[in-house]
This record gives sequence, structure tokens and C-alpha cells, in this order.
Amino acid sequence: QVQLVESGGGLVQAGGSLRLSCAASGITFRLYDMGWYRQPPGKQRELVATITFGGSTNYASSVKGRFTMSRDSAKNTVYLQMNSLKPEDTAVYYCNAGWGAATSRTNYWGQGTQVTVSS
Repeated sequence: QVQLVESGGGLVQAGGSLRLSCAASGITFRLYDMGWYRQPPGKQRELVATITFGGSTNYASSVKGRFTMSRDSAKNTVYLQMNSLKPEDTAVYYCNAGWGAATSRTNYWGQGTQVTVSS
């Protein structure tokens, strides 16, 4: 059974930092691209950051320079270090694991963790 378990969310003041974690089980972690997505209140889910199985990262322009995604294959865990947080970063943050070609991709999602940034 595949599980992606996010943790580390919470309430923080603007300018503060949080570190999200996503622990994966039930998949061959080293083969999966991983991603963080978020869904702000009343809005659609959007991409925050991705890291390929090879370690290459990509960031949404809105978080570039403030957020850093990393992976630890020994722990089957990915992280999202979020610095200089802004109220507009408030959202439910979801972890994603993806494998395969775009036409036949396998995707798994975590349950989400709430991040609230107060002004």
C-alpha cells in the first residue's frame, strides 16, 4: 500500500520559516519524481516544486529563491524548506510521487498539510 505522509505544517508569521516533510512508503522511492503542490483557499491546486529521481529541481516563479526542495533516499523522504513566508503562501500543501511517461503516468498523493502565514 502506497502512503505519502506530510508533516511540518502550521501557523507562522510573515517572514518566518517552515520545513515540510513527506515520508513515502510502498513505492521504489529512488525511481520516482517527487513534487510539492498547494491549494490556496478557494483556488485550484498549483505546482510549488518538483525534484526528479535524479535530483534536478524546478520551482514555481512565486517561490523561487525562497523555497528549497530536497530528497533523502535513505529515508524515503522529501523536504520543502520554506523561508521568507508570505500570507499568499497560505494553502494546503500536498506531496506527489510520479513515475512513468506522461501518457501512462502513475501518480500518488498525500493527504495534505495546512500552512497558514499570518500578516
